[in-house]
Amino acid sequence: MKTEISVIIISKNNENLIGDCLESVTWADEIIIVDNGSTDKTLEIAKSFGANIIEVKGGNYSIWRNAGAKKASSNWLLYVDTDERVTSELKKEIQLIINPQPLAIGQYVAYAIPRKNNLLGHEMKYGGWWPDYVLRLIKKEVLIRWEGVLHEQPAIKGLPAGRQGKVGKLKNPLIHISHRSLTEMIDKTNTWSEVEAQLLYKSKHPQMTWWRFFSVAAREFWYRAILKLGFLDGPIGIIEIIYQMYSRMITYAKLWELQINNKR
Repeated sequence: MKTEISVIIISKNNENLIGDCLESVTWADEIIIVDNGSTDKTLEIAKSFGANIIEVKGGNYSIWRNAGAKKASSNWLLYVDTDERVTSELKKEIQLIINPQPLAIGQYVAYAIPRKNNLLGHEMKYGGWWPDYVLRLIKKEVLIRWEGVLHEQPAIKGLPAGRQGKVGKLKNPLIHISHRSLTEMIDKTNTWSEVEAQLLYKSKHPQMTWWRFFSVAAREFWYRAILKLGFLDGPIGIIEIIYQMYSRMITYAKLWELQINNKR
């Protein structure tokens, strides 16, 4: 018989985070760790929680999430990252969904979960950080696959692109402990800006010019600071506005570099 819910966690050298993450999902019927070559104590900690471990070298988040789904034996899949925590309230809400009353069966095949983003030790309420819905609870039988190298999304049977009719929204949030230090933030930008720049280049993005750089920065400032009132989160809100502008600028500067280098 199938169990009810499998939690799928992607890891690589997360010994300082994975213990609390696993502790928050011990109620699940199955925990699957998809590991991308950890060399610290990550796998040792995972084994202590009885997790099933899949080791996948290389790849991207879509590949890793799909590997976890293939291994899972449950009716429902819950994807949780190592820097996220499932609260007791969210746990209860999920359990009600996966064990519904007869009249509620089949209402939704997937659910988006809001995230409370904790950046530099501060719970963000503005700047586009809340409610930050992520599609993470999916009935296994309808999941086709995860797609995308960056900002990956699940393809779901019977759910045409742009249609959200079969996707519900949960009320209780995941806790997301991100941007734990400025150093980590800069390192993350340097890594993922390479990927994003490559994707923009392959999509034949127009040639970067001086005014496009101003446009990129202005759009990010408008969204974070003006439209989403990011400054109301205080000093950390202002730091995040500047950081997001910087992160976008680095991505497009690397795109410019690719365009210039490939013209030679």
